[in-house]
Amino acid sequence: MADSRKHRGPHPHDPTFFHLQNRPALQTAVEHLAWLLSHGYNARSALKLVGDRFQLSDRQRKAVIRSSCSDASLSRRERHRVGIADLAGRDLEIDGFNLVTTVEAALSGGVVLIGRDQVARDMASMHGSYRKVTETGPALQLVGEFLAHRSVGRVHWLLDRPVSNSGRLAQMIREFGTENGWQWSAELVDDPDPLLKDSKQVVVTGDSVILDGCERWVNLARAVVAESVPDAWILNLASGGPSDKMAE
Repeated sequence: MADSRKHRGPHPHDPTFFHLQNRPALQTAVEHLAWLLSHGYNARSALKLVGDRFQLSDRQRKAVIRSSCSDASLSRRERHRVGIADLAGRDLEIDGFNLVTTVEAALSGGVVLIGRDQVARDMASMHGSYRKVTETGPALQLVGEFLAHRSVGRVHWLLDRPVSNSGRLAQMIREFGTENGWQWSAELVDDPDPLLKDSKQVVVTGDSVILDGCERWVNLARAVVAESVPDAWILNLASGGPSDKMAE
């Protein structure tokens, strides 16, 4: 069946799965999973243990695994993070689909997770396919304006070639750059992950594999959503974290 979605909005059951009353249990599940990961447990088996313990739905388990990481990963990510205030004059390399879908989700009322590492992540699943939605253009505009106000240097977007419609999104990104006078370029590659992990520039991503390997990264999705989408549905699953705002 063709994908006819016009928005990157919430799953029909999300209001129940991620109701405020469920947040403490989900936060505890994230901490339990983090402990297991920190002690060498396999991620899949650890998630099953935690998910069964807290009787989580598949979608809740997805949120928990996306929001958790080991203590070692948490420490490394913090050491290698570049602050938003330090972006002036720096060139960026962007994990394109990762950033775009998160801002799209925020604009369309979808759940935006904040995990242990304070990174903003969406709940979208592309499964090798990407479809432009109503929020795609506004998402690119918000990212561009945010970066322009911080006087960043060149911005190079990397998009997964095997994902359908990646070429159309790349062209859209180039057009936004040209129309607004931004130094943007977009490239289709078979797998952005190794390129971003080895990048000499500041990397924009919420992908855990890249965050655990890249030299410098910036928490851009979170900053853009916090500044430009004040009514976004934020689900903070870091222990003790607020659920209704994203303080920098």
